[in-house]
Amino acid sequence: MTAWAIFYLVCFIVGVTLTVLAFLGGGWHVPHVNITTPTVHVHTPHVHIPMPHHAGPGAHAPAAGAHGAEMPFFNFGTAAAFLIWFGGSGYLLTRYSTLVVSLIMLIAVMIGMVGATIIFLFVAKLLMKHDRELDPADYERVGVLGQIISPVRAGGTGEMIFSQEGTRHTCGARSDTGDAIAKGTEVIITRYEKGIAYVRRWDEMANGKEAAGGS
Repeated sequence: MTAWAIFYLVCFIVGVTLTVLAFLGGGWHVPHVNITTPTVHVHTPHVHIPMPHHAGPGAHAPAAGAHGAEMPFFNFGTAAAFLIWFGGSGYLLTRYSTLVVSLIMLIAVMIGMVGATIIFLFVAKLLMKHDRELDPADYERVGVLGQIISPVRAGGTGEMIFSQEGTRHTCGARSDTGDAIAKGTEVIITRYEKGIAYVRRWDEMANGKEAAGGS
C-alpha cells in the first residue's frame, strides 16, 4: 500500500469517526469552523392560532423579526462528509486506477465537495426546515384568548383552555374582577401568576373598547 493510499484511507476513517461521534453526541450541532461562507436562510412564518375562531384585543400578532435557522456551508457535518467521500474515492482511485497523483487528488476533492454539498442541502432544506429562533413573546400568556371549561365561581378558581404556538394548554383560571364566569365563556388572560390565569370576559373587553372608541 502506497503512502497516498494510506493518506486517503486515514481521511476516510477520520470522516467516519467524526460522523459516528456526531450522532452519539446528539446530532450535527457542534461548533463549526469560523469561515466566511454563504449561508442558507430558511424562513418560516410565525402564526398564532387562538382556540376561538375570531381575534380579540390583546391576541398576539406574529413576532416581527423572527427568522429561520442559518447554517454555514462549512460545519462539522459537511467536513465529515467531505473526508468520507474524499478519502474513499481517493483510496479507490489510488489502488485501482493508473491516474497520476495530481489528477487523483483533483477528482477526490471534487467528489468530496459533492458529498459535502449533498449533506449540506439535506440538513438545511429538510432537517432545519422548521427551525427558527425562539421568541419569548411567543410564549407570553397575557393577552391570549381562551375558553372556560370549568366554571369560575365568584372569588374562586375554575379552569380554562387556550391555544399557543399550535398547542392546546389548560390551566387554572380566576376572574380578574372577582365575578363568576360560566363554562364556555370566552376570556382573555390579563395576568398570569403561579400557574393561575386571571381573566376577563372577551365580550366585556370588546364592548368596553367599542364604547371607548365611540366616545
